[in-house]
Amino acid sequence: MNQLAVTESDLHAYVDGLLSDARSEEVAAYLAARPEELARMAAYREQNEGLRALFNPVLDEAVPSRLRTGLEDRASSFSLAPSYLRFAAGLLIAIVSGAGGWMLHGSAQTGSLAGSTIKNSDAHIALTGFARQAAIAHGVYTPDVRHPVEIGADQEDQLVTWLSKRTGADMHPPKLGKLGYELVGGRLLPGESGSPVAQFMYQEAGGQRLTLYVSTDQAQNKDTGFRFAQQGAVNVFYWIDGKFGYALSGGVNKAELAKIAHVVYEQLETKPQ
Repeated sequence: MNQLAVTESDLHAYVDGLLSDARSEEVAAYLAARPEELARMAAYREQNEGLRALFNPVLDEAVPSRLRTGLEDRASSFSLAPSYLRFAAGLLIAIVSGAGGWMLHGSAQTGSLAGSTIKNSDAHIALTGFARQAAIAHGVYTPDVRHPVEIGADQEDQLVTWLSKRTGADMHPPKLGKLGYELVGGRLLPGESGSPVAQFMYQEAGGQRLTLYVSTDQAQNKDTGFRFAQQGAVNVFYWIDGKFGYALSGGVNKAELAKIAHVVYEQLETKPQ
């Protein structure tokens, strides 16, 4: 029987102790022959242990009353909408829970996105539906040098008109220039049910790219929480707002992607949909 190739997902699952004994032995043998990879996995394991030691003691603590009062006062003074507060809370939970040891990996045996899960002590949340489609689309199109988008940012008006017409919704791309990311352009993609979805691509000076995937057929999706997922080197923040599903994907670290997701959400909240 041929041994399955060792994927990046296998390596992360090995570090987290999620592989079967047999697969773990295969990955250990793979690493033993590759000192640099072995050192990289050792660094990941050390980082995980450090994060657990730092955050596990406070995960179950109640939020101090002075902090709850401060948040309520600030929300009142700025007249924040309830949906914005839900987003902020979800964003905070996603970030903190990640520091507490939530990890998302592909299937241990195939490396497939279809088997990806966010894992904590209470639940397994599958990376499925539009978020999975977004992660796949990000991986397919961001490496393309010549044709990463169908319509470039130099024709943004045409892009907006075309995507809005095809999706039946306002598809103005958020402005991320203040964060160092400029619009590259966008494209139309098929969604889960065949309905059209939009993908906007951004790039910063160093060449790092982000994609924002927008689906308009999520009205029946009740999983409205703000989620974080990680597949290999790609991080994803995704959420649902009414019929819209949004997924922001990129190779940047979790904290930076969360900051960008926050700005995206703010801009989307100010536009009629």
